[in-house]
Amino acid sequence: MKKKLVICMAGLTLSAALPLLAHHSFAAEYDDKQKLTLKGTVTKVDWMNPHIWVYLDAKDEKGTVVHWQCEGGPPNTLTRNGWTKDALKPGDQITVDGFRAKDGSNTCNSRSVTLPDGSKVFAGSVDDNGPKAGK
Repeated sequence: MKKKLVICMAGLTLSAALPLLAHHSFAAEYDDKQKLTLKGTVTKVDWMNPHIWVYLDAKDEKGTVVHWQCEGGPPNTLTRNGWTKDALKPGDQITVDGFRAKDGSNTCNSRSVTLPDGSKVFAGSVDDNGPKAGK
């Protein structure tokens, strides 16, 4: 009986810790030496926890359209920083300043986004240990 209780408690402890283990810091996925600026057209926005994702088509240096996915901060944090759920919609022209994924994919961590109305908002998580906007 004691053994079953220990196993049960260990299982509960592990299941409670998994969400903490799943959260990653900026440095785990993104390269702070690969800064980029993307100007393009929004194709999709996923506004949900734990982080939003903005998908856009941007032209590369050869003029070829490249599909990008850009991670932002949590919706609640972004709302406090001036975003609204409806701030971006497919077809909007935006500029994303961020950092490329370490794996070289067309994935970036957004640090700031210039919205269609010209306003610039912080797009990251203040607690992800990544570079702040403008650095």
